[in-house]
Amino acid sequence: MTDTSSTPPNEAYQRPATEIDRIAEAWLDTLVDLRPELGTYVGREPRGDAHSDFGPEGTEAVIDAARSLLGRLSAATVTDAVDEVTKFDLADQLRLEIESFEAGFHLRDLNVLASPPQDIRQVYDLMPTATEDDWSVIARRLANVPAAIASYRETLLAGIRQGITPAIRQVEVVAELVQTYGGAEGLFAQLVGDDKTAAAGLPPSLKADLVDSAAQAAAAYDQFTAFLRTELAPRATHEDAIGRDLYAIASRRFLGTAIDLDETYEWGREELSRMVAEQESVARRIDPDKSLEEVIAFLDDDPARKLHGKEALREWMQKTADRAVHDLNGTHFDIPEPVRTIECMIAQTDDGGIYYTGPTDDFSRPGRMWWSVPPGVEEFATWRELTTVYHEGVPGHHLQIGQAVYNRAELNAWRRLLAGTSGHAEGWALYAERLMQDLGYLDDPADLLGMLDGQRMRAARVVLDIGVHTGKPNLDGTGAWTHEWALDFFRRHVHMNDEFIKFEVNRYFGWPGQAPSYKVGQRVWEQIRDESRAREGDAFDLKTFHMKALGVGAVGLDTLRMALLG
Repeated sequence: MTDTSSTPPNEAYQRPATEIDRIAEAWLDTLVDLRPELGTYVGREPRGDAHSDFGPEGTEAVIDAARSLLGRLSAATVTDAVDEVTKFDLADQLRLEIESFEAGFHLRDLNVLASPPQDIRQVYDLMPTATEDDWSVIARRLANVPAAIASYRETLLAGIRQGITPAIRQVEVVAELVQTYGGAEGLFAQLVGDDKTAAAGLPPSLKADLVDSAAQAAAAYDQFTAFLRTELAPRATHEDAIGRDLYAIASRRFLGTAIDLDETYEWGREELSRMVAEQESVARRIDPDKSLEEVIAFLDDDPARKLHGKEALREWMQKTADRAVHDLNGTHFDIPEPVRTIECMIAQTDDGGIYYTGPTDDFSRPGRMWWSVPPGVEEFATWRELTTVYHEGVPGHHLQIGQAVYNRAELNAWRRLLAGTSGHAEGWALYAERLMQDLGYLDDPADLLGMLDGQRMRAARVVLDIGVHTGKPNLDGTGAWTHEWALDFFRRHVHMNDEFIKFEVNRYFGWPGQAPSYKVGQRVWEQIRDESRAREGDAFDLKTFHMKALGVGAVGLDTLRMALLG
């Protein structure tokens, strides 16, 4: 059966809530209660001054709730097509949550980009700071950082006792990262610095509480850094690869579908070759007498394609994102009024990441595109980054996520705010980059080359990620996918500075299955579109397809196929 979700036909329409809707919303309520950081991200904060219990008891509480809810869901009756999608997708996610726990993923949950130490700190980026009450909430939450870090430490200690530990490479890299959170000049100290609190006119007592709580948080991270280096590192595994069986679980969790790992690996190699050929063809359009590497060097040195300073970068991001919203609304998409606002931000962190955070349920906090600029970086090449704005903004993540949040007339809160997979989200964002090429927004060969450079990187990491974690021989046939060989491979295919390359390769080694979800997700999105076009023939309309697909909200890729193709 096909899910008929789309942009709500009118403001008065409201699909009646069903038993399955109530079960799904109960899962959302459970998660924002047990994982308060999630509540901040989605704008539901019954415990907005709390942090999660990342310890064994807190993790088991989430799994116990998942098991209980899965039983309720299995017995629930489907009443319509929307229910069918909700039941299928929620059941799949609950089963994967339980399976991942039983496989011990939580015991090794430490990596350079997305694990509890980062989740705890990053939530402060989204907390409001306009009023005295806002800062009071921050002070109380900061005071809870030590307990959160201590609970996470207990989970890692449980892993040590069970012989399930993160790789030493991740322990060492994360220790380097989180030490920047602590100390008198670290990120927590900066969070409550005079430059941040002065404009709010806070009373001295609250300022003192903030400084004290931030110092407690910083001290907790200082102690945690020492724990990583002195207690966890000696017991960490020296094996980066997690093996085929665990990798299959991780891959399904990020995709919402099971893939043939060997077929996908070979497809990734073919896709990578295709990206290289396409890049070289475009480079010849720019200068037929230069190699691809020489053309890239020329573009990087072109003053007409450079931005100077973080504020210039932010202003360019904002202008580009706003223009995309203006141009695409009413022509290629119907964008609801609240979704037409996106904020472009420079992040407090400096790890080089670029990411998106969705709007709150009521859109009081809009969707935001974040750029974490590395230390010392003051120049930015627009030819590289134009496609990034489309990826993170419109028609990428902001349109996709904002459209789902807006669709309260048909979707329950879990589907609007928390459901979904990386394969669905990142696959759509890469699909959106190619769509902008099709719509003529990358007609400048330099901008097109920038898009292809990103697509080439995503294809390369399909090969690298699967190759490393499933134990395949390297592409030279000279041995395994070692860290050194992976770095050399990535350097051949990614035209970025070496610090970025090292960070990315460490990310793939420590977060198995996530990196391929971009390209694999794009592949599935394109397959579904092409099958829809083939089925409908002359009646196929791309805008209608897109609005129907976005109306489904965030789901796993199996669910997406079911919802759009039946």
